[in-house]
Amino acid sequence: MKIAVEGCMHGDLDKVYETIKYIENTRNIRIDLLLCCGDFQAVRNERDMDSLNVPPKYREMKSFWKYYSGEEVAPVPTIFIGGNHEASNYLWELYYGGWAAPNIYFLGFAGVVKFGNIRIGGLSGIYNARHHERSPYNDNTIRSVYHVREYDVHKLMHLEGPIDIFLSHDWPLGITNYGNWQQLVRYKKHFKDEIQQGTLGSKPAAQLLEKLKPSYWFSAHLHCKFTALVEHEEGGRVTKFLALDKCLPGRKFLQIVDIESDPRPYEVRYDEEWLAITRKFNCVFPLTFRCGDFGRTQLYMQDCRQWVKSRIEDRGAKPCEFSQTAPPHNPSHSVSNTIFCGSPRNPQTVSFLELLDLPYVLDNASDSRDTPASLPRKDDYSEDIPIEDEDEIEDDAEPNNENGSS
Repeated sequence: MKIAVEGCMHGDLDKVYETIKYIENTRNIRIDLLLCCGDFQAVRNERDMDSLNVPPKYREMKSFWKYYSGEEVAPVPTIFIGGNHEASNYLWELYYGGWAAPNIYFLGFAGVVKFGNIRIGGLSGIYNARHHERSPYNDNTIRSVYHVREYDVHKLMHLEGPIDIFLSHDWPLGITNYGNWQQLVRYKKHFKDEIQQGTLGSKPAAQLLEKLKPSYWFSAHLHCKFTALVEHEEGGRVTKFLALDKCLPGRKFLQIVDIESDPRPYEVRYDEEWLAITRKFNCVFPLTFRCGDFGRTQLYMQDCRQWVKSRIEDRGAKPCEFSQTAPPHNPSHSVSNTIFCGSPRNPQTVSFLELLDLPYVLDNASDSRDTPASLPRKDDYSEDIPIEDEDEIEDDAEPNNENGSS
């Protein structure tokens, strides 16, 4: 299976798909899957930009709306996670995962799916233990909504089956110890202090790396390419780590990885173990700023696995089909005439919860809010990487070429 791995999308789907087509034509190969490591920016219309955590001058419609509307169709199956620059109101509708557009699958705030026989897991956003916000967002929550919760990490830590590929937006803490960090700081000088102090990256991601030991781990966020090789125990399992840049000419934002797999056809299907974990821990889904009470989970995992297996045998493991829940951008009108308040119940999420016989709790996150004494201020987020980083290439209008796919 040939997989194209992409760093930060920032809404430039047209450019990434054009680059993939160029690679396919010049190398005479077929790409089976595209994986995006966050900052996807699934912006459907002007109203979605109200929940997009980017400075106003960078709020652009870009090209996702074409794929959401059906004007364009993704030429290769695409799976993505969320980053810290997303239309969070839309992704919240698909908290458990689902089709953001035809042939474009969101892995959820945390999730595992199978593509063919390849098992792909992922964690959206950047870690922060306290997070439950939903739209409408204010100046504080538009930034904190993309922080993943202890709850999401806790669920992933219960995975026992082998993971082939894991996606995270930010890098696991300490991953630079396994690669050439000296070369990295030659062109990212501001990373040096954090690397030497051992603070660059996400501690929960490092815990997941140690626990899951996936064959591949792909990340983005820091707008540069970096590779590492993690040997978990002497002579044991090894994880190949790859971080990539954002989609700009001359930047290393795309790379093709060849993974041994069963032959085609391939399709996205639910993962039985992940469904069982989701069912088990749904009863402690955090609706407030309080940490989840994981001691309340009474169900045995084996019982959950057996129940899920029976359910899948009856209903199948294929996700519900895509459906629109908001009007797409119309270039002939500046703002859509149709008003959608808050985050509607996405039929895909409703179908997913019906499959697992679980209640819909996403609405309640705003109704049972326990407000802490003070929310984080904008200046508190030192892990944020600005849209326009210090070595930005200003001219991004020229066509992308294979230089960006090294």
